[in-house]
Formats: sequence, structure tokens, C-alpha cells
Amino acid sequence: MSPPHRGARDDDGSGSSRAPRSALQALRQAVWLSALTLAIGLTSCADNRYSQNSDQRIEASRMAGRVREALSAGVDYKYDAVKVTALDGLVQLSGFVETSAQRASARAIAGEVPGVKSVENNLAVKN
Repeated sequence: MSPPHRGARDDDGSGSSRAPRSALQALRQAVWLSALTLAIGLTSCADNRYSQNSDQRIEASRMAGRVREALSAGVDYKYDAVKVTALDGLVQLSGFVETSAQRASARAIAGEVPGVKSVENNLAVKN
């Protein structure tokens, strides 16, 4: 038996020494499925602190409404450009006010509303 001569072809007739095409496809598919499984597993286990069930959304909406009512009942009502959002007792105020005194007053008023645990005051003074 003589050794194969230069230019001899492999079993698939391609002349290369690569693995058969079906083995490479299977390996690629296995790697892809493993990566997909890992990605799905990581994203499904991630805690999303902003996700709310319907009861939490309703309560957050009610709390934001109570804060808006309290702001509108203020003596120096200038809070028409203030956006109020709530989540788990945290109230966020954003928007614009005319003076720094109004900014401080809005924070104080929001903090006195029942159920409010903390106030994040992101109000900006227009000046």
C-alpha cells in the first residue's frame, strides 16, 4: 500500500482535512443553544425593582394623586409644571418651579402625605 500522494482527496472529496459538515453544524447548534439558554436564564432571574403588579400600580397612582392634591391645596400654588410619580412609598417630584422656596415647600408638602416614606426632589428652579 502506498502513501497517498499530493492532492489526494479525503472521504468527502473536498481535499481538505476538516471535520464533516454535519459535525460542525451540530457543534455550532450546540454552542448557540447553550448561549441562548444562558441568556434566558440570566434575564429571567434578574430582579427588576421597577416591575409592579396591578395592585402596586393602583396604589402608586393613588399616592401620586394624593400628593398632587396636597400640592394644589398649597397657599402659594405654583406647582402646575410639577410631575409626581410614586413607587412603594417613594415619591419623585420633577419639573420646574419659580423659586427655591417653592422647591423646598413642594418637598415638605409631599413628605406630609400619608404613606409617603421618602421624597426625591428633582425640581429645578426656572431662574
